[in-house]
Amino acid sequence: MSYKWLKFFIMWLPVIVVGLWEYVRHVFLLPFISMELGNFLAPALVFLITLTLTRGLFAKLEQMQEALQRERLSKASFQQREQLARELHDGISQSLFLLSVKLDRLEHTELNDEARETTEQIRKTVKHVYEDVRQSIANLQSPAVVVDDSWLNAIYSAASDLLQNSGIHVQLDWQLPEGVLTNKQMVELQAIIREALMNVRKYAQATEVQVICHQLDEDGNFDCEIRDNGVGAESSKIEAKDRYGIRMMKERAEQMGWSFRITSAKGEGTWIRIMSGGDKNE
Repeated sequence: MSYKWLKFFIMWLPVIVVGLWEYVRHVFLLPFISMELGNFLAPALVFLITLTLTRGLFAKLEQMQEALQRERLSKASFQQREQLARELHDGISQSLFLLSVKLDRLEHTELNDEARETTEQIRKTVKHVYEDVRQSIANLQSPAVVVDDSWLNAIYSAASDLLQNSGIHVQLDWQLPEGVLTNKQMVELQAIIREALMNVRKYAQATEVQVICHQLDEDGNFDCEIRDNGVGAESSKIEAKDRYGIRMMKERAEQMGWSFRITSAKGEGTWIRIMSGGDKNE
């Protein structure tokens, strides 16, 4: 029954019930029911029938209020993301661009070999940070993830972008049933996977990457792995302070109570594993 019809019945139901009751009572029940009992039964019938229909109306009103609340929160979140994206663009992004311009000018001056090498290292660092900031701005300007299949579509989209932009083939083996993860878990796991794929594109020199996620038990625990066949790196470089992407992934996992492990070796690629409910020292 629609909201419009519920409103109609709520308005007219007392009149209709009282009218029918009085008609039936006087025509058929007067010899059997006293006037006092009839007067008592009339409001009782109106109350019971009205209560039955108002429960449906109140349920619909609660659903509408919840939907409006979710919409307000989503809109407020998106506005905050847009504001943060503008601040990143107007502040850090432009500062990095100006720093890059100054490095260009510095290269045209007379420098010794050590200074030139240092300048080139600074340039690479600026370029990587600039790319990270631009990616962060793009992520902030994207709509927030909602509780449906769109969060999984975002992972498929990231895999497609990786193939188009770098030629890296992504194999997705996704065996997490719908409803296993909460909304918060969806957001955090998606962010970790996207960051891992971005790192593969920038550093791994890989031709293939695998993303494998499956459920461990009925409690909703999962195991998710990201493997690539790239050049790999020494553990000291993986744990370096300037590897902000890895730090971000690790912090996100720790905040959710998940275990996070990254293994890499030169010539053997990189393996990232995120687990919930497992042995964190595994």
